[in-house]
Amino acid sequence: MRVVLAEDLHILRDGLVLLLESHGFTIAEAVGDGPSLRTALARHRPDVAIVDVRLPPTFTDEGLQAALAARRDVPGLPVLVLSQHVEQLYARELLADGAGAVGYLLKDRVLNADQFIDAVRRVAAGGTAMDPEVIAKLLTAGGTASPLARLTPRERDVLELMAQGRSNAAISQRLFLSESAVGKHTASIFGKLRLPPSSDDNRRVLAVLAYLNET
Repeated sequence: MRVVLAEDLHILRDGLVLLLESHGFTIAEAVGDGPSLRTALARHRPDVAIVDVRLPPTFTDEGLQAALAARRDVPGLPVLVLSQHVEQLYARELLADGAGAVGYLLKDRVLNADQFIDAVRRVAAGGTAMDPEVIAKLLTAGGTASPLARLTPRERDVLELMAQGRSNAAISQRLFLSESAVGKHTASIFGKLRLPPSSDDNRRVLAVLAYLNET
């Protein structure tokens, strides 16, 4: 699996390269600034891009914008964004096309190698990997007028895990519920959010994320 990596901090970039290679990934190119990232993405069209939001020369959202531009050129290009802090606007921009194969993790999650590698694989496979803190911010963004406010606390727990890309089996294990109970909560969530159920876990998650993007 070929990876393009963009991170301006040399120590972190080198560490990520070693971590990814140790788990069987091939680093097509590792860069440290926005223009180089754009060139690398166009040249390699990787299986997944891992991108720091803030890159030189602007140190604003250079990395995110390069990734979004690449997804416009190659629809569905898997992109995992790393950020120091939760930026709701950046998360919404990443989710806006509803095409899936996206992730948004805080850099602290990189310290948990298994969690980070799982997120990379999930995004590369077309799924989603949203940081729990990002999802929590999106869930509270709509205020009391949002249909999200109609969810029960347990339904919100289920929705957060769904939005992270978890399967019903994984949710049942995490929340100590039966899979049938998770299924009932899921059906209720889709009813309250006016989203049609689907047998495909990934499409259901993307539907929820697309809705959250509009709240």
